Amino acid sequence: MVPFLDLKAPYLELKDELDAAYRRVMESGWFITGREVEAFEAEFAAFCGTKHCIGVGNGLDALHLILRAMEIGPGDEVIVASNTYIATWLAVSYAGATPVPVEPDEATHNMRPELIEAAITPATRAIMPVHLYGQPADMDPILDIARRHGLKVIEDSAQAHGATYRGKRAGNLGDAAGFSFYPGKNLGALGDGGAVTTNDGALADKIRLLRSYGSKVRYCHEVQGFNSRLDELQAAFLRVKLARLDAWNERRKAIAKLYLEGIRLDRLRLPRVIDGAESAWHLFAVCHHERDRLQGALKEAGIETLIHYPVPPHRQDAYRAVQLPQGSLPVAERLAQQVLSLPMGPHLSAADAERVIAVVNEALR
Repeated sequence: MVPFLDLKAPYLELKDELDAAYRRVMESGWFITGREVEAFEAEFAAFCGTKHCIGVGNGLDALHLILRAMEIGPGDEVIVASNTYIATWLAVSYAGATPVPVEPDEATHNMRPELIEAAITPATRAIMPVHLYGQPADMDPILDIARRHGLKVIEDSAQAHGATYRGKRAGNLGDAAGFSFYPGKNLGALGDGGAVTTNDGALADKIRLLRSYGSKVRYCHEVQGFNSRLDELQAAFLRVKLARLDAWNERRKAIAKLYLEGIRLDRLRLPRVIDGAESAWHLFAVCHHERDRLQGALKEAGIETLIHYPVPPHRQDAYRAVQLPQGSLPVAERLAQQVLSLPMGPHLSAADAERVIAVVNEALR
């Protein structure tokens, strides 16, 4: 079997360090927003190149709290990608605002900047580009549009730990960014976790307030806040993994290189990274009009794949009220029918990658 992603392998590689981190937290007797969280926040901010990092409960909360801290809510609109994971849209909805979808470029799967301006209305308050699959969105034109229209830019960096654009890390490209540390991410906890990065000190203070019941002083609550805090144990594990993130991303890059050079089929669309960007290669997503047949051939050969994502947000029951007619977002709907993610991860062997390549080439010959 070739697994899509081996989640046991990172623990086996770092067992002694992760076990030591566990013991350190257990023996401290302190489990919520203590020294481990503070240390991780400082280390991850330095990694991203930002002034602030605020640990929160998960990636969805990270985006939601950014919107709340920016006072974006009912009556406001936020421009989002039409083909992202539903958490991007949910964050906007949780804040009481309305997600306004913009279609992606089919080569990169990221939001097309040239379509953003037409989606802006007097109610638009922010643009939320997603660095989908670890591929940085084309941020320069997005930031230019935002500046001209007085809009905030919030990066959905849930899949882009360590990705770069024009020499800067994801998380340090807009006004703020939300990260997820779900176990399958490039930087994954051993449970849920998330973080916000920003260079805006006032915004960071608001998010710190909101994440902890709206309280700075115990039992004194300045605003109606939330309970969304990265816990000490996950922070300790993340500190161990953060030290390996660049090296693990290089392993992902090597696997992507094998795929890009080894898969020789004109009918199979391979991912493209824009000039000036370095992908984190969270996923290696290909597209083919006979996606299901390809997935079946890989499954028969013992190769696990996943579909990211089979139903776009506007077709989900959760957004039935949006009432967008079938075909109104044709690119998102087409990608949902064609996209397939091949095995990818820092512990995937070159031999297994070559096996994937051979099966793909044979299946579609």
